[in-house]
Amino acid sequence: MKIRIGFGFDTALTPDLERFSTVVDELERLRFDSLWVTERLNSATLDPLVAMTAAASRTRRLKIGASVMVLPGRNPVVLAKALASLDRLSGGRLLPAFGLGVANAAEHQAFGVGRMDRAPWFDEALPLMRRLWTGEVVHHPGPRFPLDGVQVLPRPVKGDLDVWLGGAAPAELRRAGRLGDGWLPSFTTPALVREGILTVQRAAHDAGREIDPEHFGVLLPYVRGPVPERLAAVVALRAPDTDVGDVIVSGPSGLRERIERFVLAGASKFVVFPFDEPPDWHEELGVLAEELQPLET
Repeated sequence: MKIRIGFGFDTALTPDLERFSTVVDELERLRFDSLWVTERLNSATLDPLVAMTAAASRTRRLKIGASVMVLPGRNPVVLAKALASLDRLSGGRLLPAFGLGVANAAEHQAFGVGRMDRAPWFDEALPLMRRLWTGEVVHHPGPRFPLDGVQVLPRPVKGDLDVWLGGAAPAELRRAGRLGDGWLPSFTTPALVREGILTVQRAAHDAGREIDPEHFGVLLPYVRGPVPERLAAVVALRAPDTDVGDVIVSGPSGLRERIERFVLAGASKFVVFPFDEPPDWHEELGVLAEELQPLET
């Protein structure tokens, strides 16, 4: 199993050119596998398409992804074109990952899609985007995105894109099996990942599909000090009856042991991300590389 270590940032990165460039350049120099950017319309985080494009322009080998991009609320034709273009210009380094969006009323309002309409939107949009990435002329009579003779070019470098899906609720796990190429949950534990992988695999089998066993990953948060209340609240929502320390790692030094436990549960792709901005990004990323890259195979 090929273990790969990527890096992501949530609100831990001050959104200016100097800091962003420093992180991207160091990730490339230190040979991290990938960079992942988050999506929050109601925060100071960078727009994921803009951030991924900027990162791709500064690098030659670093893979780039969004963890995760919200699909409900976006026009799938326009998004398919943008992602295919980005994949082309990055030389095939794009790792798209989609979700329904966080359980936050302000975010739902910002995307213009009600809570109950997010899943139907997603279930129509993603298969449509896959058809568009084939380069064929698409006729689609769907209720939200009726198309008659629409074509998207250029195609992605490999003719298609491996799409990762987030989420941990039973319906989200089944959707990952039905529609996704990989599963990338966050705020979770090795035990929950082991159970989730089985659910995803069963759903894929029932849909006549197969998920690559190396396409199961984890977004792994860490903090340096006490866990902030807002993160403890997220853990209570995502993994009830679970100790906060079993979900959020204390300091970079605890990441290696946690990743090893996730590997035993069946995961092999990891994105570590801090929740507070370090005083020195060069030092922080150097410590992470020294600690974690020996795990890669």
